[in-house]
Amino acid sequence: MSATPGAHPDWIAPEWSAPPAVKALVTTRAGGVSAPPYDSLNLGFSTGDDPRAVEENRRRVRALLPEEPRWLKQVHGARVVVAETVADRPEADAAVTRESNVVCAILVADCLPVLMCDRAGTVIAAAHAGWRGLAAGVIDNTVQAMRTAGARDVLAYIGPGIGPRAFEVGRDVFEAYVTRDSAAADAFMPARAGKWLADLPALARRALRRCGVLEIHGGNLCTHSDARRFYSYRREPTTGRMGALIWRE
Repeated sequence: MSATPGAHPDWIAPEWSAPPAVKALVTTRAGGVSAPPYDSLNLGFSTGDDPRAVEENRRRVRALLPEEPRWLKQVHGARVVVAETVADRPEADAAVTRESNVVCAILVADCLPVLMCDRAGTVIAAAHAGWRGLAAGVIDNTVQAMRTAGARDVLAYIGPGIGPRAFEVGRDVFEAYVTRDSAAADAFMPARAGKWLADLPALARRALRRCGVLEIHGGNLCTHSDARRFYSYRREPTTGRMGALIWRE
């Protein structure tokens, strides 16, 4: 996929086999006006940053898009909305659309952004996939919503999120997965007593494959380990948010 015209050179153009009509980008820390510790392209209003800086950062991203992104009030759940039918930041963690020029948008700072489309380029989606949302079925619900909208052959791109060497979790997270699927234990490496290192991208891939999504790209950029490029809530609780956006022309 080619980069979005006018996008900052540090931003990410997903490398996947989406059809030409499907456009996507993932922002990084670069290209904004926020002061430290939010430097510089913080897109999250709920972070404690100066709202005027966040507004300017969003304006810079908006200038590259066909319309205002359909931002969500993310709650680490599994609800999916049809993007063009809602307004005023609905409480949800994923959005789908088959309408052209409607921008699905997710904010992240360790949780995975999962962008999806069908091979025909008629349906797109964006999901906010942290461990809670994945365990609750946000991927399953998103793929089902896409198929309800007419998608047949779905492919996915997993954007930057906390990597498997940085995401230490307790027994509650481990059991949330393995009690439902014993084979999910393969995504957890024992770290110390009662603690595991969780491979969140592997859990996302597992969820996608369970839903019949066999072409999966990305999942190899760690937000926690690259402080220059990415925000990470686990590394720095006072931090900004990056955006993952997808639309179809």
